[in-house]
Amino acid sequence: MNNQILQETSQETSQSISQLYDSSLRPSSLPFLEDPIIPRVLSIAGTDPTGGAGIQADLKSITASHGFGMCVTTNLVAQNTCGVREVYTPPTDFLQAQLEAVFDDVTIDAVKIGMLGDKSYISLVQDWLKNHPVPVVVLDPVMVATSGDRLLEKSAEDAMREFAPLADVITPNIPELAVLCDKQPASNFEEAYAQASEWSAKNNTIVIVKGGHLTSEDAGNTVVFPDGHRVHVPCPRVDTTTTHGTGCSLSSSLATRIGLALREGKKLSDYSTVANALAWSSRWLNEAIACGKDLHVGKGHGPVNHAARNYRLELDSSSTPWEHMQANGLDGLTPQSVVVKAHSKARKPNVEPCGPWTQALWDASADVDNNIMKMPFIEALGNGTLDSDLFAFYISQDSEYLKRYSRALAAVGAKTPDNEARVHWATGAAMCIEAESQLHRDWLGSRNISIDAPCSPVTLAYVNHLLASTMAEDYVIGAASILPCYWLYEEVGQILVKNNTPENPYHDWISMYSSHDFESGVRMAVKFVERAFEEAGPQARILAAQAYMTSCIYEYEFFNQAHRALR
Repeated sequence: MNNQILQETSQETSQSISQLYDSSLRPSSLPFLEDPIIPRVLSIAGTDPTGGAGIQADLKSITASHGFGMCVTTNLVAQNTCGVREVYTPPTDFLQAQLEAVFDDVTIDAVKIGMLGDKSYISLVQDWLKNHPVPVVVLDPVMVATSGDRLLEKSAEDAMREFAPLADVITPNIPELAVLCDKQPASNFEEAYAQASEWSAKNNTIVIVKGGHLTSEDAGNTVVFPDGHRVHVPCPRVDTTTTHGTGCSLSSSLATRIGLALREGKKLSDYSTVANALAWSSRWLNEAIACGKDLHVGKGHGPVNHAARNYRLELDSSSTPWEHMQANGLDGLTPQSVVVKAHSKARKPNVEPCGPWTQALWDASADVDNNIMKMPFIEALGNGTLDSDLFAFYISQDSEYLKRYSRALAAVGAKTPDNEARVHWATGAAMCIEAESQLHRDWLGSRNISIDAPCSPVTLAYVNHLLASTMAEDYVIGAASILPCYWLYEEVGQILVKNNTPENPYHDWISMYSSHDFESGVRMAVKFVERAFEEAGPQARILAAQAYMTSCIYEYEFFNQAHRALR
């Protein structure tokens, strides 16, 4: 399976880290200089005047998934976040007129089908697509509410059963999958897989099993192919009520990502085409669900935040200078005047500062520390639901980072006049790096994953900052720059170890960074940085504090980059 970036449930696959990169991120290409490929995606669905479901959700999802959205409206639904009040079904002639208007003018790359309220609508759309084939059709067979209430009359259900096999991909909820298979709703993944596999093989149509409608901690989705092959995309379950329109959003995003892959020359028959599309859409939707609470829309089950990823990436790409680089009013004479203060109050760390200077550094990094601890990457790492390919990407970059971090440590050790510090930087840190490198070899090697990967832009920027600070600047600046890798990692480890279990696939990683040996090394590092600040001049202290804060931000970016780099 080429370009496989997912955890397979059927068998373990060999893969190299280079295959985990989006091709547009490889050094040979400059995507910002090329014409973008934008799939043209048509949604055929009903409405939601409050914007969370139906064509309103579809258009948001298509745009967020890098497509151009169009819609043909079926049923007009008077609904809000509390429920449906009334449904109006326009004459089929008008549905036909809309389809003609679109297809007469626009080339369609993908079609997503949602609510088709009665048998006449289903028959019309079925006949239309037979006569007007498109590269991919994704059907969300809206038949049964999550509550179990039937949404279609029996004649329409029968028509939907006949129509569903004509789609390339279907995305039923658990009750709808049961109706298609004429079985009781599944209560776990294995039961759902059995139903999906049977139906998929019989009808030669790909089925998406949606874990959000089950009860396990993993709320991910699985693509089930007609030959029985399946690929699972794990996602952590989000404790929220903002789940209105998730089915609409997933199916329209999936149609867009498949349409994009086909425009790029990939084949629908390749496992990776749908699997990679599902991975992107599932992770995007998981973030949208988690951020739905920020919208404050409605009194019932609110909508997801379709633009959450866009907002995050906009912030990540900001060109605004970091606040800590503004040294106006700082003189470096006291801990209170060495670094720009944080906006939030710092929590009490496990490894406490060794004096006023490192206390000032810790307090200044409160905003970054808070953001790291609530990152989806860190939360999923802690509860074991982090997708293995995201962790593999992280580990591969950490391996590249460590090669250069060791040089930075050696440079700091060579500059310090403190014999005790020299021994610590030169030997203690080297032992720590060897332990980390062993974990990388064990984790990646046991999965047949190569660690030969180039530095990502974030990794390259971080290590260049460290090497410049340690090799070209005063000792205190270099020592301050390497401290966050010690301190913040130890704090992450101490937070996550509270719920660490042997069943967590990342148990060893958490155990290493929460170990007594690592904690002892961090305490020594904090002590030597405190001592370096005491002995440094005012201007060097200011520059050292800036170097420390820059490294803190790069630590956040280092964790965060996996969600930007992979399909």
